[in-house]
Amino acid sequence: MIQKTAFEKINECRRIVVKVGTTTLSYPNGKLNFQRIDKLAKILTELQKSGRKIILVSSGAIAVGSGKVGLTSKPVELPEKQALAAVGQADLIKIYQKLFESRNQFVAQVLLTRDIVTVADRRTNASNTLEALMMMDVIPIINENDTVAVDEIVIGDNDTLSAHVACLIKADLLILMSDIDGLFSADPRIDPDAIIIPMITEITEKIERTASGSGSGFGTGGMLTKISAAKLCSQEGITVSIINGTNPEILNEIMAGKPIGTLFYWKTKHTEVKTE
Repeated sequence: MIQKTAFEKINECRRIVVKVGTTTLSYPNGKLNFQRIDKLAKILTELQKSGRKIILVSSGAIAVGSGKVGLTSKPVELPEKQALAAVGQADLIKIYQKLFESRNQFVAQVLLTRDIVTVADRRTNASNTLEALMMMDVIPIINENDTVAVDEIVIGDNDTLSAHVACLIKADLLILMSDIDGLFSADPRIDPDAIIIPMITEITEKIERTASGSGSGFGTGGMLTKISAAKLCSQEGITVSIINGTNPEILNEIMAGKPIGTLFYWKTKHTEVKTE
């Protein structure tokens, strides 16, 4: 079966970028879900110690900042977002550092802007830094540098950022963890007959039409940004998995080859895969 073969091959992936959205890290009210973050740190540490190289792209800085200053709704103005990101990013990396280092796994904070895509020298520098961190067996924890980002250099969402990072380090796999189970045949909030599309080997106009925006009060992404991220990765033949991050244990199931969520496995880059 095409799906079984493709899902099973995930276990062979050695360079893996994992993106977690704000909704994965927090409760609906925006407060951090420490139990879930702790479980995520545990599983990523185990994957790293199994001989893989893990990079974590993490949202959540603005949500953490909002919680710290008592804001209960998503900020609208750019200066407010940047201020909250500055407050929240410091706390978020401290939380990650504590949880990872309790398992003897070192992490490093890396904040990026769009110039890793548009400026060759900065792209090279970012790549070299990430390569050096991976050689040191350190897990880079990446976010967009929201505090200084403006329209000209903003990436805008961490689905897109994680795809650029995956391409930058020539990853084998990008896992997008969010509050959705995968790409559905229709909007499941509207159509009760909507079903998950288990695998996609090519992003067509129909697939793009199927994707619809979603997101929580604090998140910035949706299915549209995930499809765009997958499209970026298709250019480099990087496999992409969209899964529900409510229970981080799902990462172990994915790595064990279980058919969960939606898998983007590019037929143009994997000639052994035959569609029927």
